[in-house]
Amino acid sequence: MSSQPTPGKLSPDLLQALHGIKSVRLFRKGAKLFQQGVVATGVYLVESGEVRVLLPTGQSQKQLLEVVGPGTMLGLSESMSGERYRITAEAGEQTMAAFVPREQFLEFLREHGDFCMEVVRLLSADLRALYHKFRSISAHPGIRGTGLWTSR
Repeated sequence: MSSQPTPGKLSPDLLQALHGIKSVRLFRKGAKLFQQGVVATGVYLVESGEVRVLLPTGQSQKQLLEVVGPGTMLGLSESMSGERYRITAEAGEQTMAAFVPREQFLEFLREHGDFCMEVVRLLSADLRALYHKFRSISAHPGIRGTGLWTSR
């Protein structure tokens, strides 16, 4: 792989390699890419716009975990493990996102072992970001600037 990726983002090489197995869709503001509790059917690649990553907490309440933009892959952990989506992802504005079905993504990784390390890097970046977020929350409980707050 020749291009250096931004931490937490897909490399241009991986984006290009996935071109043949992805389908692109336009999501209007507020449309869900996927919802917490649904079996993961694949990964989403944000191509333009922004996606709000939400953790539903109760009746019509959600915690905003983060807002992500182009180059971000969503649903990776759940797709790799075959679990249900742990979060809800919805378009924060008009958003173009590509979808790669789980089985095609796993087959792609089996055939292109050089990209497996990039997937490990992405999963590690997600874990590191969560670790720092939770450290921040425990150091400053109740502070809105931690990135976790309730929205409707």
